[in-house]
Amino acid sequence: MAAQRIGLFGGSFNPVHLGHMMVARAALAEVWLDRLFIIPAAQSPFKPEQMPAPAADRLAWLRLAFADEPRCEIDAQEIERSGVSYSIDTVRDYAARFPEAELFYLIGADHVPTLPEWREAAALADAATFVVVPRSDGSGEGAGKSETGVAEFPPSFRGTVLRGEPVAISASDLRDRLRAGEPIEEIENFVPAAVAAALKLRHSY
Repeated sequence: MAAQRIGLFGGSFNPVHLGHMMVARAALAEVWLDRLFIIPAAQSPFKPEQMPAPAADRLAWLRLAFADEPRCEIDAQEIERSGVSYSIDTVRDYAARFPEAELFYLIGADHVPTLPEWREAAALADAATFVVVPRSDGSGEGAGKSETGVAEFPPSFRGTVLRGEPVAISASDLRDRLRAGEPIEEIENFVPAAVAAALKLRHSY
């Protein structure tokens, strides 16, 4: 029997939007994943100044957004650990739980050149194959970039780039609009309908 292929999709999901869902579907289809775990961070090491919406709200939105995706599961382990969320801790947890599985870790194209700076980078490179989500604005052109516009993987890291056309939706823009008092109707085309309804009921921003 072939080893199970498990994807790990981390992030703040602050809030989850349709771009996140399209990335998940592209990864399931293109990487032939058996399961995809969506893992909201307690606190991103890349955005230490950012205070995301309450963890309970972000978890609730994710469960609403992916309720009809049978191969997607929401994992609250990083929130339950609290503090800064480091990828190596999460990857090791999955390696221990699924020792026969092949692990795939989704990251944004901007993070590819920084991979050697991640905590315990050598162990991380050995533990998972990286699946890169290309930028939607066409940036990333120039030296050291592949024909996809994504930086080449640093030595010892391995991975692939999603082919699906990325969607330009900014979670920070959505947050700013909500904080400015824009009605939910103005952003409901960018988030799942159930999430829009939840945002309307509870003013998390």
